Amino acid sequence: MKLGPHIAFTLLVTALAGPVQAGLYKCARNDGSVTYQEEACPPGTELRDFEKDPASVSVVPFRIPPGTTETRSGPREKPPKAASERKSRRDAERRGNAAERKFLVPGIGEGEVVARVGRPDMSTGAGRKTVRWTYLPVPEDPGTITTLTFELGRLVEVERKVIRTP
Repeated sequence: MKLGPHIAFTLLVTALAGPVQAGLYKCARNDGSVTYQEEACPPGTELRDFEKDPASVSVVPFRIPPGTTETRSGPREKPPKAASERKSRRDAERRGNAAERKFLVPGIGEGEVVARVGRPDMSTGAGRKTVRWTYLPVPEDPGTITTLTFELGRLVEVERKVIRTP
């Protein structure tokens, strides 16, 4: 049986390639934080090898059996607020004072930014050293997308991009 050159090459590469193993390791860093990585941890820093000790997940469904009623003991809670009232408060907290966006300067912390201009519309890099927050145009700051870059919780860059609206 004669094999074509492409098939022979594929078989050769497959035979020479060793088994591919991509493990997941939980390692301690020098600063005391934890990192998850595909390579084995340096000696003495391994906290968990998920290949040898896989994570366990427990899911317990909850439902009230039919024919029973929910009873509450203790003081009665306040009635829930209307959805529109909750949404308007959440929107006000998220927006803050959009006019303040143009006065943000590097060096201030994430908390001060939230207090001044509210929560971002989008964010990337949560839990990492560098985080980017993006604020979209609003009537108080029309036609401008503001992107803030934080490193270790401190604002290091403010980018304001003017966009044209049709």
